[in-house]
Amino acid sequence: MLRFAVLGSGSSGNSAVVCHGATRVLIDAGLSARQLEQRLLALGIEPDSIQAVVLTHEHGDHVGGLDVFCRKRPLPVYGTRDTCTVVGEGLKSRVHWQKFEAGQAFTVGPLAFDSFSVPHDAVDPVGFVVSDPSSGNRVGILSDVGQVTTLIRDRLKAIDTLFVEANYDETLLQNDTKRPWATKQRISSRHGHLSNDQAAELIVSVATERLHRVVLGHLSRDCNTPEVAIRAIHGQLVKAGFADVHVECACPKHPLPLREAARHAPPPGASPRLSEADGDATPADASDDASPRDEKAEARPPRRSLRSASPQPSESFPGWQQGEWAF
Repeated sequence: MLRFAVLGSGSSGNSAVVCHGATRVLIDAGLSARQLEQRLLALGIEPDSIQAVVLTHEHGDHVGGLDVFCRKRPLPVYGTRDTCTVVGEGLKSRVHWQKFEAGQAFTVGPLAFDSFSVPHDAVDPVGFVVSDPSSGNRVGILSDVGQVTTLIRDRLKAIDTLFVEANYDETLLQNDTKRPWATKQRISSRHGHLSNDQAAELIVSVATERLHRVVLGHLSRDCNTPEVAIRAIHGQLVKAGFADVHVECACPKHPLPLREAARHAPPPGASPRLSEADGDATPADASDDASPRDEKAEARPPRRSLRSASPQPSESFPGWQQGEWAF
């Protein structure tokens, strides 16, 4: 079975892991090597069982732990030619580079990786669709991206789990007093980051009946909150008839549980759990079910109406930190 977990996501570092049987692959290595090891162990994964690292782009919050992590274990590292060149200039450890062109597919064990170009202020950034050919299960990976293109929409069709950034709330960004206007413009530019509304529009446009779970990443501490992000994304999914899709936020300081990518039918008589998008106070990264599940959800509105309130930065998620203007 294809399984996926986010080890951490935010301006302090980004990394995820995808597994199929004995095959375990890191997507980015932006956390410190120690944190990578500790969070893998917390999920029951031995760090030495990692068989490869796949890179989305060269920014420090995506490759910062790569050097030390690979110093302890000689791993193949997959990246576009330009990404490998830039990252390699800052490494001391010997890395077995596996270079590919954006748009090219490759395999790691039984896992198939289909890459696609994304707009971001990096040398050659890419997203991925990771699939298990035997079952057809698919996970979409869209980390840092400034705008949604037709190519991105086409590649992310018919996926079971989607990891996508929802960096900022537009109102909170515009009202933020810590960032100069030029930085705000860069963040919201075509090569910056996605807002909650942009992420919601993308998710709805690629959603099908097989979409099981959406994991939101790279949230800004100052210009977003898990509550605001989930409310924006889940609200649009409900309107589009996908109320049973789980929506949760990755945390900078703690990994999310390792979960199967594909949907499983709930047992007969099972009661749906509610996320904070429906008014609960349970953090999105503290529950296996972070948004409503109800087999009849498409035929009726959610059990509770979404609370309408002006978005405000929240301190209820102590794991969230914001250390860079760019995020």
